Amino acid sequence: MSDTPVQLAELSEAARAEALKKYQFIQLYLENGIPLTSISKQHCIPLRTLRRWIKRYREGGFKALIHKSAAALHYTGKEESLMNQLIEGLLLQKPKLTIACINRMVNDVADKQQWSKTSYSSVYRIAKGLDKKLLLLAHEGSKAYRNKFDLIYRRESEGANDIWQADHCLLDCWISNAKEQLARPWLTIILDDHSRAVCGYLLSFDAPCSMNTALAQHQAIWRKADPRWQIQGIPSCFYTDHGSDFTSKHMEQVAADLIMELIFSLPGNPRGRGKIERFFRTVNDTFLSTVPGFENRQIAKPITLTRLTELFHAWLMEKYMINVHSETGCQPQQRWAEGGFLPRQVDSLEQLDLLLYTVPTSRKIHQDGIHYQGLRYVEPTLAAFVGESVTIRYDPRDLAEVRVFYEDKFLCRALCTQLESDAISLKEIVRARNQKRKDLKAKLISRSTVVAEYIAAHVADPVEQLETTEDTATSAEPKLRRYRDDY
Repeated sequence: MSDTPVQLAELSEAARAEALKKYQFIQLYLENGIPLTSISKQHCIPLRTLRRWIKRYREGGFKALIHKSAAALHYTGKEESLMNQLIEGLLLQKPKLTIACINRMVNDVADKQQWSKTSYSSVYRIAKGLDKKLLLLAHEGSKAYRNKFDLIYRRESEGANDIWQADHCLLDCWISNAKEQLARPWLTIILDDHSRAVCGYLLSFDAPCSMNTALAQHQAIWRKADPRWQIQGIPSCFYTDHGSDFTSKHMEQVAADLIMELIFSLPGNPRGRGKIERFFRTVNDTFLSTVPGFENRQIAKPITLTRLTELFHAWLMEKYMINVHSETGCQPQQRWAEGGFLPRQVDSLEQLDLLLYTVPTSRKIHQDGIHYQGLRYVEPTLAAFVGESVTIRYDPRDLAEVRVFYEDKFLCRALCTQLESDAISLKEIVRARNQKRKDLKAKLISRSTVVAEYIAAHVADPVEQLETTEDTATSAEPKLRRYRDDY
């Protein structure tokens, strides 16, 4: 027992710590007289292991307690530090390396640097000692680290219409579009943050745009035709992501006119919009799962967008708005109406139409009316303003009429005589013009092909024509008359 731990000063810190730990348990038994069974139960060490340590200590002293692999390590302090830094650096590499691979790479470096080799258990011990946050940041990036460890500020509204959230979602449902082809519709939702009630929605095949958002806002703000749906008014804040439709100048103008604050979440960070994302999950789980075409394109009779809108509205009124919310503990419709508050509303539907109609377009009144998109709009009131410049606003879903404003004052509604009976949208006009252009281009290409084929077949190349002329001139020269030609 004359050996002391000081004799291991030349070994690594981990080897010394392991040997000292074993030595302490042996002292409890040999010097303090504590039974091995008590030491085993108290420190959760197998009894056989304790007996093996005591046997080694009695045979070889303190040095015998050192593990064979640790006894072979005779690092200096500098070598040990460099080796540990090398192992940690390899553990933080991307893509992630295995412990065995790192052990081989470190031993290759040790051979070249004339260091003692390390063991698999040593590398494993260093790997287990690294900070999990550091490993996640190194292997999966800052976004994964932020989603798991960053502190979240959860925005909570104080009352109804305090904060509205808006977002779009491509539904996992295949329905029939206008061309009788299967397509997935987009759902635009405006949700009250306080009550989780749906203020407005829009189902469309069009990709998210400022017009779809404006249409959903128009429905959300104005009084609903369905008496079961009481949500209305202008919110104090409108909370969205950084989509181009939400950050557009049109939306800024709407917010300024309605005295509504626009709030945007951090770019690429959807966690601040968890409430509306949870609503989309509810739609997917409880509504779409009952709709024909859910997650399946192989359906015999797909439904139309109109039918999907009817089903969604029925589900919204009969289930979602009257079911108790798991977090608030109240029905969304009931929680919104609590307190009997008076929602802030616009003066008239005409003012609210600013949300629906596009950016103003300037036009001049001609003697035969107003010309726009190849259409002509007339109204008797325009007779007194011939030659004046006016501003028109129109509904892109129906170009049968336009609203005319003169010096920022509403003048009249001008009708298109060609479209008075049938509603036609701007997209249909653009689609028709594009199709006409394609037809003309196809006709032009076909005519050009015919001309090219005709020229190739009937008009000879100038060089070839010159050679042919020379050959003809040569063949026309007189030949020597011979005697046999007389017969």
